[in-house]
Amino acid sequence: MLWGMTADELKSWRKTERNRLIAARESLEAAALELLRQRMDAHIWRSFPGLAAAKLAFCWPIRGEYDARGLAEKLRERGAVTALPVVVAPGQPLVFREWHPGVALAFGPLGIPYPVDSDPVVPTAALLPMVGWDEGGHRLGYGGGFFDRTLASLAKKPVLIGVSYEMARMKTIRPQSWDIPMDWVVTERGIYRRDPEGLVFLGEPVAGEPGALASPVCYAAEVDPGHFGERSQ
Repeated sequence: MLWGMTADELKSWRKTERNRLIAARESLEAAALELLRQRMDAHIWRSFPGLAAAKLAFCWPIRGEYDARGLAEKLRERGAVTALPVVVAPGQPLVFREWHPGVALAFGPLGIPYPVDSDPVVPTAALLPMVGWDEGGHRLGYGGGFFDRTLASLAKKPVLIGVSYEMARMKTIRPQSWDIPMDWVVTERGIYRRDPEGLVFLGEPVAGEPGALASPVCYAAEVDPGHFGERSQ
């Protein structure tokens, strides 16, 4: 039994929750989604300066998700390499291929665009959209298991930044052994860090102040200076 449920009952429960959360965000008007995106862009930009030196995986937005394309453009201007996931086959890990405007795209499962012939990328960081998220930093996705399978296959796990809305917060997604938690969660409210006891809200980043991955006092022992390709001092 899983959380007092059979495997089929858990699958059905997650499907119901997934449908509920997707419907809630799809009910938001375009202007509201744009305001949420702007706030989330600002939080990520201020809190994760190391992303400018990252090989960053992100996802093409669907169904009212956070749209990372504008942020990715700004990061590329600072030197980041950005990549999109590619579904190779059902049950197989994803691969990531470089993407920027001008790279040819084709359409894969769910009509999501993916790069066709660009170079493969091994990401050092990933912005992962979350249908739902819980107090342990676990991500409720679309049910295919692609990202969990992919992350488990990588020799070195990238820094995982889950992105979603406060309205998608759950008490628990009833995580299983294969559910890989995020290292950080970003919503329109601000930044959460995953600690052993669960997510800790760090507050809303303030312009001009050190960000979550920049503070030499609070985070020097927690974040490898070279994890994003930055030079160690």
